[in-house]
Amino acid sequence: MRIIRYTHKKDAPRYGWIFDDRVGPIEGSPFEEFRRTEAEIPLEEVQLLAPTLPSKIICVGRNYVAHAAEHDAEVPEVPLVFLKPPSSLVGPNDIIYLPPQSQQVEHEGELAVVIGKRARWVDPEAALDFVLGYTVGNDVTARDLQRRDGQWTRGKGFDSFCPLGPWIETDFDPTDALVTVHVNDELRQMASTRDMVFTVRQLLAYVTSVMTLEPGDVLLTGTPAGVGPLQAGDSVEVVVEGLGTLTNPVETEPAR
Repeated sequence: MRIIRYTHKKDAPRYGWIFDDRVGPIEGSPFEEFRRTEAEIPLEEVQLLAPTLPSKIICVGRNYVAHAAEHDAEVPEVPLVFLKPPSSLVGPNDIIYLPPQSQQVEHEGELAVVIGKRARWVDPEAALDFVLGYTVGNDVTARDLQRRDGQWTRGKGFDSFCPLGPWIETDFDPTDALVTVHVNDELRQMASTRDMVFTVRQLLAYVTSVMTLEPGDVLLTGTPAGVGPLQAGDSVEVVVEGLGTLTNPVETEPAR
C-alpha cells in the first residue's frame, strides 16, 4: 500500500492512500488504527507533502564503501549515526534553499525507512517488524560547513535540507533496490542498496540500542558515491527502484 500525506483544494493536510492513481482519505493515523475510504480523488489534483512528521530523523554516514572512498574516509566499524532536525523536512516539489553561509551544497540520495511502532533494543531478525514502510530521501549537505565544523549538525541541518517522499510504500524489499540521482537530467549517483555496509536490519538494531524510535521517525540509510554540487536553478531527482521519484527544485535562499 502507498501511504501519502496530502492537501486537496483548501482542506487541511491529512493521510491518504493511493490506488490506480487515485487518492482515498485515511480515517485515523497509519501509525495506529485506521480505516481506508474509497479512492476517488485523481492523484494529479492533490499536493503531496512529506509523507511523515517524524520526531527525529536519524542518518547514517559512509554506509557505501565507494562514498567513503570519494571523501578519503575510512569505512566505520559500526554505523556512523547523526541527526537532522525535523525542521529540515520538506516534501516532493518543495524548494531546496541554498543558504548564504555555504558555498558548497550537495545532494545525497538515499533509501529512507519509516518506523511504524515504538522500538528499543530491537533484534536484527525482528527489526523489519517495526517498519511501516519505505520512501525516498535526500540528505542535502553543506559540505564546506561540514568539513569546517568538524561535526555535522550545521552542515546537515538547514531548513529544506531533508526532502522526503513522494509516499510510504509498505510492500517493499530494501535488500537490492537501485538508487539513482539525476541533476538536470545528468546522472550523478547510482548504486544498489545491496552495496550498503550495514543493512536496514543491522541499522535498526544498532540505532535502537542507543535511542527509542517512535512511530513516524525516519532512518536515512546512507548515500552512494557520486555526491555533487547543487546550484540555483537546478532540479534534483532521486529515484529508488520500486518506490518512486522525489524531485525538488533548487533556489538561493531569499535575502533577509
